[in-house]
Amino acid sequence: MTHTAPRIYVDADACPVKDEIYRVAARLGVPVSVVAGKFIRIPQDPLIERVAAGDGMDAADNWIAERAGPCDIVVTSDIPLASRCVKAGAEVIAPNGKPFTEQSIGMALAVRNLMTDLRSSGEITGGPKPPGPHDRSNFLSTLDQTIRRIQRRAAEQGVSGQG
Repeated sequence: MTHTAPRIYVDADACPVKDEIYRVAARLGVPVSVVAGKFIRIPQDPLIERVAAGDGMDAADNWIAERAGPCDIVVTSDIPLASRCVKAGAEVIAPNGKPFTEQSIGMALAVRNLMTDLRSSGEITGGPKPPGPHDRSNFLSTLDQTIRRIQRRAAEQGVSGQG
């Protein structure tokens, strides 16, 4: 990607913090792409784009992974998607506010694979618990800080990149 302004990509099918994303994006003037397999309701706002990526198994994930780059933020709890976006240089945040980084993604993938194996063998049933008030607060703080860090970096590069 060649743009320098941040964009937020939301893996929207199972995202529990969409309203929080819309609020932060509106306050900071950051465009949002809400990506889902099918039609999803979004607020009427010129900064918010709805993307129906299609019915394929990983259509929404592929759409996001093909576009997310160094100035972008991806909100997802999908660990394989997070891994692809981290490798592309994007900032990736889980709905509980925890960032995925190059340092943490390998362990996250290993834990995911272990949990998948345990679920398939019947050892564990169900998925992760939905985010509580503390998680939502943590997410809002992490998203805000990440946007501001990218905006600062873009501004510094804009100044130093002239000439």
